[in-house]
Order: sequence, then structure tokens, then C-alpha cells
Amino acid sequence: MFLSIKDLKKSFGEDEYKTEVLKGIDFEIEKGEICVLLGPSGSGKSTLLNIIGGIDQPDSGTITIQGKTISTLKEKDLTNYRRNHLGYVFQMYNLISHLNVEQNIDVGKYLSKNPLNKEELLQTLGLKEHRYKQPNQLSGGQQQRTSIGRAIIKNPDLLLCDEPTGALDYHTSKDILQLIEDVNKKYGNTIIIVTHNDAIKDMADRVIYLHDGRIRENIKNTHKIPAKDLNW
Repeated sequence: MFLSIKDLKKSFGEDEYKTEVLKGIDFEIEKGEICVLLGPSGSGKSTLLNIIGGIDQPDSGTITIQGKTISTLKEKDLTNYRRNHLGYVFQMYNLISHLNVEQNIDVGKYLSKNPLNKEELLQTLGLKEHRYKQPNQLSGGQQQRTSIGRAIIKNPDLLLCDEPTGALDYHTSKDILQLIEDVNKKYGNTIIIVTHNDAIKDMADRVIYLHDGRIRENIKNTHKIPAKDLNW
């Protein structure tokens, strides 16, 4: 099993101000799967993603990735884990404004011991002719493609996508989802997508519904449809 999470709990605040955000999360993801985390605001999706990404620490429980328990790692080891194994795609792109497309992607490349071929990746991303443009010269979709390129050039085992279409229109969103699907097929990365958009679940191998800090449903999707055929 690629990713295994056991009895994960997380709260914020203390005493009467303490809020339980995750209340005992258990699930597993196989290598190469696309997993979608669904749920309303406040259900714990982003907190769960941040813990998997080594940004937050759980109060208790374990996270094991490829046989290595990361939930007990010290900060230096967590930094190495994020650098060597994770790619992160954000809703608002988080590109460096004074760097062009190629340079933004290089930021990820320089963090990797085994980066992907940049020319091939630029072609896959549809950004070859935009490589020397700066972020303010790009559309929202092109900026998100650059963000995905920066994450994926590291050749990460696990790609975490936090509302990757949240700032995009319908047609651009479908283009980005199709790109994520293509990346999964071509490079074999395991992908977790946090989203409010229920339609995105139909392209996933696994769908996990969160509600009030607990898993309400954990479904293996046996009737996936291509991202290009999604409708909402």
C-alpha cells in the first residue's frame, strides 16, 4: 500500500477554545491512484492535506508512505520528505512574479535529485511557446499549468492539489483536470485532490467524503470517466 493513515486526530486551540478538526481518520491509497477528498467547508479536508504534506503535525495517529512513517519525523526529516517526495499545487498558483515560466518551473527542478526532462514537461504542459513569459502575461489556466509544472518536475511520488480549479472558469478547469489526468497516466504519480466540486469525483480512482472531521464514505470508483467528459 502506498499511503496508509490510521486513527489520525487533530485539534486547534486549548481548553474551552479547543476545536477537534480531525476525529480519527482511517484510509489507504494505492500507488498511482487519483484520490479526491470531498466535503463542505470545515470538514477537515485542508487540514488533512496539510498533515499528509508535512506542513501540520497530527495530535495522534500515524501516516505511512511507502512503508515510512512520516507522522513522527522531526522538522529536518520532514523538510527532506517534502523536498524528495512531494509536489504541491495551490489554488492561487503562488508563482514568483519576477520569474518567467521556465524559471518558475526550475524552482522545483533545483529541489530534486531526479527531475523530469524539462523540455518534455513543457511540451506536456502546453507551455513551450510561453516559456519566457512572466506570470502577469499569462492567463489563469497558464499560471496553473506553470504551478503544476513546478510541482511535477520534481518527479514526486505524491502530488497534492489543493482546490486546483477553484480560481478558474469552467472550460479552463476542465483543461487543468485533463492535464492532471495526463500527468498521472504519463508519470505514474499518486495524486490527492481536495475540492468542493462534486463532479470531479467521477475522474478519480478513490473518493473520500469528509464530514465534521470524520470519513463519511470511502468509495472505490469502478466507473471512472475521462476529465474531458466531466460536467457541472
